[in-house]
Amino acid sequence: MDPAGSGANVLSDAIEDSGLVPPGSSGVVMLSGGADSCALTFGLAQIDPAPGLHALHVNYGLRPDSGDDEIACVTLCEALDIDLTVVRPERGTGNLHAWARRERYRAAEELRTEHGLDWIAVAHTAGDLAETVIYRLAVSPGTRPLATMPARRGVLIRPLLGLSRGDVRKAAVAAGLPFVDDRSNDDPAFARARIRNEVLPVLADLNPAVLTAIATTRDDLVEELDFLAEAGSDLIETDQVEGPRIGISVLRQAHPAVRRSALRSIAESVLGRPVSVTREQTAAILRLAESPEGGRIDLGKGASLVAQGGTVTVEDGAQSPPSPVTLELPGVTAWGNWSIVAEEMQAPFVPAGPDVATLDAELLGGRLEVRSWRDGDRIRPLGMEGSKSLQDLFTDRRVRRSERHRLPVVLAGAEVVWVPGVAVSELFRLTPESSRAIRLTARRRLQTNGTTSPDWA
Repeated sequence: MDPAGSGANVLSDAIEDSGLVPPGSSGVVMLSGGADSCALTFGLAQIDPAPGLHALHVNYGLRPDSGDDEIACVTLCEALDIDLTVVRPERGTGNLHAWARRERYRAAEELRTEHGLDWIAVAHTAGDLAETVIYRLAVSPGTRPLATMPARRGVLIRPLLGLSRGDVRKAAVAAGLPFVDDRSNDDPAFARARIRNEVLPVLADLNPAVLTAIATTRDDLVEELDFLAEAGSDLIETDQVEGPRIGISVLRQAHPAVRRSALRSIAESVLGRPVSVTREQTAAILRLAESPEGGRIDLGKGASLVAQGGTVTVEDGAQSPPSPVTLELPGVTAWGNWSIVAEEMQAPFVPAGPDVATLDAELLGGRLEVRSWRDGDRIRPLGMEGSKSLQDLFTDRRVRRSERHRLPVVLAGAEVVWVPGVAVSELFRLTPESSRAIRLTARRRLQTNGTTSPDWA
């Protein structure tokens, strides 16, 4: 290997120019044994000052020559004095590529967490980005699937996106790196191989700078989709009881692209997964809103957009209620897409409810339970002599049936203490003798998935 050669300079310069590896940081580098990942590892090691590095190689054992990949990784890491972890996962079920991707990122995150590292680096190049954009353009309608492979997503970084695969390979050869070529990368049975070997060469004949053109288009799309997502989110209201919703009149006045973004945002905030909302579905929900009885549009997997009473909401008939959780007093807990906070207060106390509950700390005890509504749950609301079923209270407050199991029910022992926005218990109310109080607040967290899919692509 030649740390002083031009190959090292090309790689380390590209990594430093990316701005993804701050001085003094450390991380996991994903090392397959191929030219790209060996070049990334080598380039990271040449940065001055060098980041703390821990390499990970996942040997799936799927090819007869898989051992050659591991040998290349061991040879490189020994020469660079980098710690190497080798993982050999047992074959899982389902799609082979999805299983392999899941295993390597799971192992990388475990390694990062175990050693307290800052990032996980992968060796995707401008060619990988172009191949992914072209593939998604062919099979995934809409613009969001094209906003793929950001330089950074969370702890994942891609420092070589500014280089073509050819540039990276030349640098690896110039540096004398011990890499292995995976022949399956050229197997026409795989869509990516056909795009690499058949589609991209034709496009390069039309425009030698095709990789740059595709990357620039992707960057523009990301900015525009971020703008639309923000504009769409501005149309969403959050009701303490009924959750996120959009007023029909507001939706109708918005630009068509903002309408779709708003409907997608509200769906994803409730469902916690990527959702596609088409032009046809957007037009249909506006038509249904004209009808006095409203209606619903199927979003798949049991979920629906629902137009009713001048608003659009989302129902998820397939979603199971979250499991019960404990809330320490004082403390914070998360239940579903709710954050529940218990704060200790000092006198004088200002009671509030039902959106906020201010209760006697001594009567509550040291911890509470947060769970979903169950048949038979009852509460004695503030100011009432007797108890009332939560089902009746939900009816009184006009809580939609689809929302009832998504509202947190807070209990002290077997007694219902509070249901946000619905009722506070008389049994735990403050009295003139109360010396300590706990204030309970609950807030829905608006979950967004950004402009790209939540996988590592």
